[in-house]
This record gives sequence, C-alpha cells and structure tokens, in this order.
Amino acid sequence: MENCCDEKHPNYEKHIPRINKISGQLNGIKKMIEEQRYCPEIITQLKAVSSACQSLEIIMLEKHLESCVLEAFQSKDKKAQAKKIKELTLLYKR
Repeated sequence: MENCCDEKHPNYEKHIPRINKISGQLNGIKKMIEEQRYCPEIITQLKAVSSACQSLEIIMLEKHLESCVLEAFQSKDKKAQAKKIKELTLLYKR
C-alpha cells in the first residue's frame, strides 16, 4: 500500500514498545507450548495477545482517519476520497 497522505504519513514509533511487549508475549506462548502447559493457560495468553493487537489496530486506524482520510476529504478531491473509502473497505474485507 502506498503512503496515505500527500505530506507524510503518521509516525507510530511511540508504539514500538507496545509491539515489543506483544512480541514478548508471543515468545512466552511459544515457550508455554514447548513446555506443554495446560491449554487454558495458553489460551488465556493468546487472548491477551489478541486484545493487545486489537488495541494497537484501533489506535492506528484512529490516527489514519484523523490524518490521511481527513486530509483526503478536506481536499475536496473526489478521486482521493473514493480511494480512501476503497482502502478502508479493503482493510476490513481481509
């Protein structure tokens, strides 16, 4: 996917620690599986990772809407607006 905004796209660097935490949780789940831990314990950790990813997704979507999508609609460029609508639709069809 190409850049979302004409200027530059939002900076998400402050969320790297959150991604590192999720990565650590996944490594912990891998270790739990290797150790043949009790299924509900593993499932609990999987749900925590899923929730953390969903929270990050919401943050990124909100930022995209507030910057890239808003910019397209403020520009009054019908082609850019249609592109953003299509882009968001495709994201949620995946």
